[in-house]
Amino acid sequence: MAFSDPIAELLTNIRNAARAKHKFLDIRLSKMRVAILQILKDNGFIENFLVGKEKGMIRIFLKYNKARISVLKGLKRISKPGLRKYVNYDSLTTVFGGTGIAILSTSKGVLEGKKAKDEKVGGELLCHIW
Repeated sequence: MAFSDPIAELLTNIRNAARAKHKFLDIRLSKMRVAILQILKDNGFIENFLVGKEKGMIRIFLKYNKARISVLKGLKRISKPGLRKYVNYDSLTTVFGGTGIAILSTSKGVLEGKKAKDEKVGGELLCHIW
């Protein structure tokens, strides 16, 4: 079955795998997903990810603390295919008091909220991660 929202599918798969305490998960490859995963890796929400271009898959390695509790506490899709949410750089707020991040799709690519604010560029608010 084809999924109409690949970003929501990515977030849901990560959320479900983290709750089930899986070590890794596999999803289909896309440039948008790779960009989002790179931001998650840079901010310490996932351990790593590998791109298998010949099979068209991405393997995501989830990150846990020593008590085997997921580092990811929550993921929320903001802009949806039926209702897009656009923000200016000056209207970006902190997510969970600065412990979370906002991910935006901008004219300069997929950026984290802080970087978009620094570069003074707004765009479509994809999701919040904490």
